[in-house]
Amino acid sequence: MQIHPSSVVSKDAEIEEGAIIGPFCVIEGKVKIGSCTVLDSNVKVGNPYGTVIIGKGNHLFPGSNIGGIPQDLKYKKENTELIIGNNNQFRESVTVNTGTVTGINHTKIGDGNLLMAYSHIGHDCVLGNNNVIANSVAVAGHVTIQDKVTVGGLVGLSQFITVGSYAFVAGYSAVNKDVLPFSMASGIWATMRATNKVGMERAGFTEEDISIANKLIRMFSKSGLRREEVISKATEELGGEHKVTKMMLDFAHKSKGLAI
Repeated sequence: MQIHPSSVVSKDAEIEEGAIIGPFCVIEGKVKIGSCTVLDSNVKVGNPYGTVIIGKGNHLFPGSNIGGIPQDLKYKKENTELIIGNNNQFRESVTVNTGTVTGINHTKIGDGNLLMAYSHIGHDCVLGNNNVIANSVAVAGHVTIQDKVTVGGLVGLSQFITVGSYAFVAGYSAVNKDVLPFSMASGIWATMRATNKVGMERAGFTEEDISIANKLIRMFSKSGLRREEVISKATEELGGEHKVTKMMLDFAHKSKGLAI
């Protein structure tokens, strides 16, 4: 491992071989950093009370603060966690907080995510894999972002919502309800506007897949039916075995409110 002499590393930290800690970094408290993870200059990781686990091949750019205490007035210095997978990028001045005991006790980020400059991930959030979170996105606590989601710049996501896989949230939107998989949402407050056709094509979905997603999005957003009625009608017309149908209907069934 390489640790620049100007950096301060906690005695409780575990840093694997191959990790690189650049100049003027601070690693505080119980932190584990995997091999080939790189901290550029002026990176802060950890806090005095919680635990931060960072996997392999991550890149933390200058000024990022990863594993700070939750921005929650109910937090009382409990030992909560931030768990980060592999091959993520945290660009300049990104902030990510640990969880809370009143939430799920941890914040979790999967693999292959890109968090652009000045974005924030609040306490008790769960991010899946291969998401792109653009500049200055503010993600409140208790938010779930599934897989291969793109969130445009200057977006705000309210607490306790879920953004489904392969969704696209347009820049300068405010989201306070769940966003269906495969959909495009925009506005203040955001509503589903269309199918994320480009995203689905790039991910290898077929024309049939895209057609099914489009039909379901139209049913949810334009039919005037209640959510339960759409689920029943769609199950009757499309069945529940197709991958896209299953993902969207399962999501809608669990949702407490869709952005329609």
